[in-house]
Amino acid sequence: MAPTSIPSGPARPGAALTGEGAAPMSGAEAAVLARTLAALADPVRIQLVSIVAARGAVCSCDLETPLAKSQPTISHHTTILARAGILVGEKRGRWTWWRVAPDAMRDLRRALGGDYGDPPDDASSTC
Repeated sequence: MAPTSIPSGPARPGAALTGEGAAPMSGAEAAVLARTLAALADPVRIQLVSIVAARGAVCSCDLETPLAKSQPTISHHTTILARAGILVGEKRGRWTWWRVAPDAMRDLRRALGGDYGDPPDDASSTC
């Protein structure tokens, strides 16, 4: 299964989810985002991505201590993240070196947006 990145969508970050000056997210875009968020919906996987992102590239063998998990458990989590297109692995001998997929975090930030201020006024609202 080839990794699928979240479509770039609107130029303004977060516009797809916040409705700020852009068309709503398509069903396909929402499905890709849901798969990405599902892969991240585990504290171990969030911590794993954080470690890899901070270090640039990390050998699977170097994830056991900071995650306090066995190698089979780490393999399970990295596989889920790789299938979601979040991590990219490179086999080097016995071990796999992991790095964050080049566009994964940028696309996720773009889809979620960074500005969660007050919602825009809606003159047509009846509330």
